[in-house]
Amino acid sequence: MHKIALNFEDGVTRFIDATAEETVADAAYRQGINIPLDCRDGACGTCKCFAEAGRYDLGQEYIEDALSEEEAAQGYVLTCQMRAESDCVVRVPASSQLCKTEQASYQASISAVRQLSDSTIALSIKGEALSRLAFLPGQYVNLGVPGSEQTRAYSFSSLQKDGEVSFLIRNVPGGLMSSFLTGLAKAGDSMTLAGPLGSFYLREIRRPLLLLAGGTGLAPFTAMLEKIAEEGSEHPLHLIYGVTNDFDLVELDRLQAFAARIANFSFSACVANPESQHPLKGYVTQHIEPRHLNEGDVDVYLCGPPPMVEAVSQYIREQGITPANFYYEKFAAAAA
Repeated sequence: MHKIALNFEDGVTRFIDATAEETVADAAYRQGINIPLDCRDGACGTCKCFAEAGRYDLGQEYIEDALSEEEAAQGYVLTCQMRAESDCVVRVPASSQLCKTEQASYQASISAVRQLSDSTIALSIKGEALSRLAFLPGQYVNLGVPGSEQTRAYSFSSLQKDGEVSFLIRNVPGGLMSSFLTGLAKAGDSMTLAGPLGSFYLREIRRPLLLLAGGTGLAPFTAMLEKIAEEGSEHPLHLIYGVTNDFDLVELDRLQAFAARIANFSFSACVANPESQHPLKGYVTQHIEPRHLNEGDVDVYLCGPPPMVEAVSQYIREQGITPANFYYEKFAAAAA
């Protein structure tokens, strides 16, 4: 049995199980998800999707008009013919609603709240329902703010283990979630989450990676690094973590532990404030070296506030380099 992540164009991700004998389309229908489908014979192309990761067999029972050799070589698949040979990630060019599914919702309770610094809160939640939660490292969920009908989006900072997941949350003065976590939250308090969501997640590692994190944009990378530590990688990985002030630096011990576990992983942390006592000052772009960009043979992952995303994009353009892939996630803190 293999696990298939279906990523819909509205950002919703749903996971299904597929046997080696059944097609991905049949497995999805068996589990109540209606991937667009018409002929089921590999003749119409209606079920064409894109396989971002995993091994699979397409067989020979489809025609060129439905899926060309060039498309198959690029990673496009017909889900009515595709049979998984490993866990896979499949991008579906349709909304989750069209496929008659929706975000999954879970109920859990707070297991720990820690103030890592004046600007950062670590939140862990746990519950039996979360043992069924699957997500791709880098994705996020909408967390309900207790005592209100509002939600806030946060990236997982860890993988799910024994029904527990964690988040890094920026402490925003006057922020609805921040006010709850710093003033009211205690272990055992109930919380709801819906997801997973987002197209920012770790793809199959086929070349060197450059990971760029701004502030609590570090969260998705610690989840990714947990995955990489479990599976290993033959390619070099470098993370540059940038913050505004010295007190914004968190989780450095955790990054050091990853560096010890992952042989080809390295990281640096920098502080933008010129009055900083940290040895590495300046912005993330000031610490990207030519070797990190590897003449374009690199996948760049970036998570940070919009100005950082724009600055990095401009910097890479100015170097005259086009990365093989450039994945990014922008976030902005929400106040009350």
